[in-house]
Amino acid sequence: MQIFATALWDALNRFLSKGGTVRASHVALSMMLAIFPFCLLALSLAGVVSRIGLTGSETELGDILDLVFGSWPDTIAGPIEGEVRAVMETSGGSTITLGALLTILFASNGFDAIRIAVSEAYHDKDPRPLWKRRLIAAGFALGGAALVTVSGLFGVVIPVYVRFVSDYAPILNLDIVTHEAVVFWLTGFVLLAGLVAIHKWLPGVKRPLRAILPGVILTVVLWIIIAYGFDFYVRNFPTYSVTYAGLAGVIAALVFMYMMSAVLVLGAEYNARLGEIAQARKNSGS
Repeated sequence: MQIFATALWDALNRFLSKGGTVRASHVALSMMLAIFPFCLLALSLAGVVSRIGLTGSETELGDILDLVFGSWPDTIAGPIEGEVRAVMETSGGSTITLGALLTILFASNGFDAIRIAVSEAYHDKDPRPLWKRRLIAAGFALGGAALVTVSGLFGVVIPVYVRFVSDYAPILNLDIVTHEAVVFWLTGFVLLAGLVAIHKWLPGVKRPLRAILPGVILTVVLWIIIAYGFDFYVRNFPTYSVTYAGLAGVIAALVFMYMMSAVLVLGAEYNARLGEIAQARKNSGS
């Protein structure tokens, strides 16, 4: 247990003294630029699913938004979610094309910023050529949109299936499987899958799963704490809205993204420090 505490303290010191705050700012701004076109692409893919008759468009829209912003505090996600919904409800087919192009452009920059920040936190040099790094970043954007879309489809299908089974076998007590519960677990799955993929495949140096799980777990725990804490602050301290007036929603989202990015970088620093301690113990024979 002392090893984990020591590694966390060392990782925090290294984060503060080795430019971790700057890397977190870079990631936050890049992902803030990427989030809107990413939502457009995911919702456009969901629209394709709706048009072939699997789900209704409004249900699909709501479920996808729940997955994208499900881990965000309502006070922060609400304004952004409202704008995304307004664009999707009033747009035509051109938005799908534009959303796809913007997602590839901006989201690849966002994931490339994460790659740089995570690689530097691990103290690695990425040996891959530029074209391959950009292609992988674009693949992460498209793969993430597909994952969110498929998860949104499951969020619609699973409750329907559960109700169908419950009608024929009430003894199973499947009524506890509500739509909200399904969305909660799907959001958690998307979050964990995304974090593991970021640590596993985005950097140029590959690591085994056991070497990245401590940082992933630390990131999730701190994200939950920060989300509840920041939501409490925004709800109970009206001076925030007074200070930033009409920009309060944008500033709140940007600050929230910065804190999430800082925790992501810290998680990589934590894994790196644990690896150094393990290697030092192995070399000393203890």
